[in-house]
Amino acid sequence: MSERLGVLVVNQISVAGLSRLPAETYHVGKDVAEPVAILVRSADLHAMSIPASVRAIGRAGAGTNNIPVEAMSQRGVPVFNAPGANANAVKELVLAGMLMAARQIAPALRFVAALDTAVPDLDKTVEDGKTAFAGYELEGQTLGIIGLGKIGCLVAGAAIKLGMNVLGFDPEITVDAAWSLPSQVRRAGSVNDVLKQAQFVTLHVPLLEATRHLVNDANIGLMRPGAVLLNFSREGVVSDSAVLDAFAAERLGQYVCDFPGAALHGHARVIALPHLGASTREAEDNCAVMVVNQVRDYLEHGNLANAVNFPNVSMGRESAYRVAIANANVPNMLGQISTAMAKAGLNIHNMVNKSRGGMAYTLVDVDSPVLAEVQSAIAAINGVLAVRYLPAP
Repeated sequence: MSERLGVLVVNQISVAGLSRLPAETYHVGKDVAEPVAILVRSADLHAMSIPASVRAIGRAGAGTNNIPVEAMSQRGVPVFNAPGANANAVKELVLAGMLMAARQIAPALRFVAALDTAVPDLDKTVEDGKTAFAGYELEGQTLGIIGLGKIGCLVAGAAIKLGMNVLGFDPEITVDAAWSLPSQVRRAGSVNDVLKQAQFVTLHVPLLEATRHLVNDANIGLMRPGAVLLNFSREGVVSDSAVLDAFAAERLGQYVCDFPGAALHGHARVIALPHLGASTREAEDNCAVMVVNQVRDYLEHGNLANAVNFPNVSMGRESAYRVAIANANVPNMLGQISTAMAKAGLNIHNMVNKSRGGMAYTLVDVDSPVLAEVQSAIAAINGVLAVRYLPAP
């Protein structure tokens, strides 16, 4: 029996996902010395010395800010995530956030918690006090959605079923997302258009330089007085100082977010939750299963799906002998790889090559075994970052 492949588990990864790694092939644990892969949730890997043996990193979630993606790219290591696997969980929390804000649930709960139940006129105290928490219904209100990926589309569909009017904006909407988007959603021309027109605005974008402080001092004042801003995306997408200024200017009614921070802590108009977006059993299972399947397919067959730093590449097996090559996206790489194989007398049965930004990736199936010296010759080509030989089991 060949030596099992080590997979280092950081954080608690759902058993539903880990069970996809057969024990006869993989050694999975939290103390694996030379892992070929790392599975992680929220732990910060920036401070970790990632072993040279690592060939893939899987994040059981969407964001990869806790992983040194650029450093891994330079080593030819793909970083996988699980986009959309937690979408339903986040959708439900967005709906809960809107209801909490519209019906004044947070201050109402604080009021009830502070009641002295020993007083004889408790019922009257409750009846008198509840007038301060009169709210409004979601039906007929306008919801603005910024970011129309999987989560945004699900939120749109759920809001429409509740009788809301939905306005959406996403300059980079994918074809799949466009097909998933309900036809009743009106398209906005910009972030500012959404902020101007909606009673509720929910954000569903990744945290990039282009989206950092997407809602800021310059545009938050466009919101309707009493409007509700919801951020279940990333903390840095909204400027905390802009939120405070908008409260003071009565341009914002409430801010509902999943990121408790010092600047907004304890503010009466802020509903802050402790990173609950993906904290359901179902979402944790879905994320783990999705990312483990992707990592395993890469380790065993070289296929790539949902790697944040590599192109999507998939090629069905037509030969028992496969070579996977990660390289810089520069001219003549395919020619040099093909030449090295030809010199070794290898016949290329099938090949696929794709690129993404500065990264390129090639899968090659050949008709005979690839000797170690051939692998070394390919690895020695200037610009090649990683070479893996993947003979069929």
